[in-house]
Amino acid sequence: MSITASMVKELRQRTGAGMMECKKALTETKGDLDKAVDELRKRGAATADKKASRVAAEGVVLAASSADSKTAVMIEINSETDFVARDENFRRFAEKVLTMVMAEQKSEIEEINELPIEPGSHTTIEMARKELITQIGENVQLRRVAMLHSDHSVGIYRHGDRIGVLVAINQVNPELGKDLAMHIAASKPDAINDEEVPAHLIEKEREIFTEQARQSGKPDNIIEKMIDGRIKKFLKEVSLTGQPFVKDPSKTVGELLKENHAEVMSFVRFEVGEGIEKVEGNFAEEVMAQVKGS
Repeated sequence: MSITASMVKELRQRTGAGMMECKKALTETKGDLDKAVDELRKRGAATADKKASRVAAEGVVLAASSADSKTAVMIEINSETDFVARDENFRRFAEKVLTMVMAEQKSEIEEINELPIEPGSHTTIEMARKELITQIGENVQLRRVAMLHSDHSVGIYRHGDRIGVLVAINQVNPELGKDLAMHIAASKPDAINDEEVPAHLIEKEREIFTEQARQSGKPDNIIEKMIDGRIKKFLKEVSLTGQPFVKDPSKTVGELLKENHAEVMSFVRFEVGEGIEKVEGNFAEEVMAQVKGS
């Protein structure tokens, strides 16, 4: 059977694969488009598996809330480069994932991967992810998902595509929720209040402060007071309620909450790539290596 340009074009549109790959798949399947799609998916899965070990530390953070603002979800989807993070196909994939996560209200990545990429589709999110990897040539990962619910409201704030915050409060106050989320985005608290600051963080700071204080040569009783004072200061700096409110530093977030008779129940802050060890490379050297190897 003769493989026409229109058949190749249709297969490219359905799969996003390269022209020569499409032509080869159509030739092997004697022009059967559906079988050709399956063949390319098989190859795409193999290609995706090879790319899965590459570090994906760029990407986007997206968030959405229910109509009543009582439930909100946030996702981080990673790519290897910022260039791909701005790619239309990558963005479309990320937005579709967010829509399905919000609709199904799932927070476990294993479950999300099995959801259809859009309502009624036979293509799962995992299948669409692997197809996207084949299309753009970079590793793509759904890294994490957060979901918060409040009987009152959940505030959302996104700083561009790189930082997102969800904050559940015990008041129906959208403006306060957004202000708190904006503050968390900017100030990066580790806990709601000082009682919730993880013990290992306190101990780490205590060790540092103790060593610094001992170098001062002061008596032990003075050193102990110095350490206690620094720990109290540290707890205010890393707890949400102890931090100066970004929109009005004359008051703390705790004072802002008291004024509004409100309480923060929980919050989640995502920043693209945080905690991922990026591999630093020399672009010029990589290009020369490819040239020599070609």
